[in-house]
Amino acid sequence: MTTVRIVKGLLGKKLGMTQAWDANNKMIPITVVEAGSNVITQIKNAEIDGYSAIQVAYGAIDPRKVNKPDAGHFEKAGVTPRRFLAEIRTLDADTYAVGQELGVELFEAGMFVDVVGTSKGKGFAGHMKRHGFHGVGASHGSHRNHRKPGSIGAGTSPGRVFKGSRMAGRMGQDKVTTLNLTIHGIDAEKGLLLIKGAVPGSKGSLVFVRNAVKKGA
Repeated sequence: MTTVRIVKGLLGKKLGMTQAWDANNKMIPITVVEAGSNVITQIKNAEIDGYSAIQVAYGAIDPRKVNKPDAGHFEKAGVTPRRFLAEIRTLDADTYAVGQELGVELFEAGMFVDVVGTSKGKGFAGHMKRHGFHGVGASHGSHRNHRKPGSIGAGTSPGRVFKGSRMAGRMGQDKVTTLNLTIHGIDAEKGLLLIKGAVPGSKGSLVFVRNAVKKGA
């Protein structure tokens, strides 16, 4: 796959939500993301690796808890060990340097961003909650049937239930991307991004913020 765009991205931690006033004196929801301590640990180029990308690391970790391959990787890059790594494909990878620190200054207020995170786990859930099924009517002959899924097969032919049918099961804890959120503000001193709206995940969870795919840079 060929990289055809310049991507700016940071790993961060969702701190929680708050509120703020916008320019029209309207109260808006704000998600606070701490993303001020990313460092570049590797740079890939098309000649050697077949594509152009940078690898960023984020999050403090006790060096004693880092396995030997990762410890060697961080030592080669000349940076202290970090907890998380992410690769960002971007056309301008050659403009970065290994060991370079990246902060929230990559973004600016008013930019559109996409946020990738892991949704909250809901445990085992039925098909109505998990998939939005309407259930069966409450009257007209229904008897203890209100929350059943209905038919799941097609009779003798094919004589089986197709894989992937929407049924009850574990809900949440999935990779989710929320598109085209707006950056309301930036606190460069504290390394905070103030993003308008909600982002996937619980408080303290890892998120990845990048410039929006469908809105340009």
